[in-house]
Amino acid sequence: MAADRREGTTMSDLDVYRRQNFGNRLGWGERPALVLIDFQVGFNDPAHFGGGNIDAAVRATVPVLAAARQAGLPVAYTRVVYAEDGSDAGWFAVKAPGLLTLTEAAPIAAVVPELAPVTGEYVLRKTQASAFQGTGFARWLAFHRVDTLLVTGCTTSGCVRATVVDALSHDIRPLVVTDCCGDRAAGPHEANLFDMGQKYADLIDSAEVLARLGRAAAAE
Repeated sequence: MAADRREGTTMSDLDVYRRQNFGNRLGWGERPALVLIDFQVGFNDPAHFGGGNIDAAVRATVPVLAAARQAGLPVAYTRVVYAEDGSDAGWFAVKAPGLLTLTEAAPIAAVVPELAPVTGEYVLRKTQASAFQGTGFARWLAFHRVDTLLVTGCTTSGCVRATVVDALSHDIRPLVVTDCCGDRAAGPHEANLFDMGQKYADLIDSAEVLARLGRAAAAE
């Protein structure tokens, strides 16, 4: 069942979207993949870039990742990584200069231990919000013939949203796993889930993912 995101949204707001025929379902395709957006140590630490419900999203993603691996889904990770000298920085880093501390060797730039990638999983580095911008992500998805992208990670209002919009622009169905996405503040998290659900993605929860992948495994 789709997650219902109505927090902070009045029925009159919803009526506007319904009247204009937004919020239609994309559904699951035949070849899903899982992406974990920026689940890095620094984004799970309130002393750096974390806070809010990001840690809860990390914990909710653990069984989803295990199920995806069991089902043989392609799995991709993103990491925000800048050069030691900041030579690859752009306006994103001007807006949030603390991001420049996320260098390849910095402990805060590593994927959180609970979700550490294993051999054969794609780990891409990026310096922009979207997983597609300046990376090989689109090529990787095309190679694996992915038509459905299960999106987890942080932050909901930033790199998750940017990746979702670009996935739809590449004609890939984005399915946002709501309890596996987190933000440092509740307001941006809820507002962006609502907006993505109306215009860019389906909103699902980890229970739906686990049930779907469990049924697929049982059918084999």
